[in-house]
Amino acid sequence: MAMYAPKTILFHTLICLLLTVASQSKASLNSNYYHQTCPQAEKIILQMVYNAFMHDSKVPARILRMFFHDCFIRGCDASLLLDSTPGNQAEKDGPPNISVQSFYVIDDAKAKLEMACPRTVSCADIIGIAARDVVTMSGGPYWNVLKGRKDGRVSRANETINLPAPTFNVSQLIQSFAKRGLGVKELVALSGGHTLGFSHCSSFESRLRNFTSLHDVDPSMNNEFAQKLRKKCPKPNRDRTAGELLDSTSSTFDNDYYKQVVAGKGVFGSDQALFSDYRTRWIVESFAEDQSLFFKEFAASMVKLGNVGVIEDGEVRLNCRVVN
Repeated sequence: MAMYAPKTILFHTLICLLLTVASQSKASLNSNYYHQTCPQAEKIILQMVYNAFMHDSKVPARILRMFFHDCFIRGCDASLLLDSTPGNQAEKDGPPNISVQSFYVIDDAKAKLEMACPRTVSCADIIGIAARDVVTMSGGPYWNVLKGRKDGRVSRANETINLPAPTFNVSQLIQSFAKRGLGVKELVALSGGHTLGFSHCSSFESRLRNFTSLHDVDPSMNNEFAQKLRKKCPKPNRDRTAGELLDSTSSTFDNDYYKQVVAGKGVFGSDQALFSDYRTRWIVESFAEDQSLFFKEFAASMVKLGNVGVIEDGEVRLNCRVVN
């Protein structure tokens, strides 16, 4: 049991932060939205996330990715949580989301909240709070989540084509983020979410062989790193689980991702592109040198992302997987 002591201490620290953090608001969203109707909401969500984290170290990366993928399609409305029906293929079954997992964490939190405060806390808010909690649990920053989102009723798999691809160049990334009201600084800061997690070979193997007519391997990639990845992702590759961690400290939220990109060891082409383009390179370098600056900008960017496409007059689902 002693091996879990640091996580236990961190859990109690998070509880204290929940109780003492100052209020802030934007538009109709408010950090104290559930103060009267469900004061224990964030504590319940934290407990469910913590329980999952204790049993599965992959949960933080999965929940953070869930938040990104939800907010980038139709805004932060929990449309990613809806199950497909005979007449509709939902977002979670779109190609980029097939590997999104750990929906059970949100389900468990929702079930507890429905017992404590029926018909009150939206699934969209649960994802936003859980994303903050997994970052903090992994050693990253804490921020005050603005709440009051409502849940969407539409979820279409074909709309997932609008998610940024791991092959995007910086111009494509800037355009994609701009459509959500996010600037270049937010683009680079939110890309730092790749400090947590893992990618299968399929998302980066195009960089390893027959890259162009002139280069077999992506020339922006560190040569030793490229050879390491070629061994992990052979052709043909019969291991569907093969892949690479997105930075060298993939279970800790830190600025190592940026250090890896500076060294030519970004896993995705879109990661390495941030260092190759003058518009983003200086931000990558500043985050690689100053982790506290990265934490500050990441937290601010997560708040801004959480305000994308907010539904204020929708519904609060009773079950996050189906509309009411």
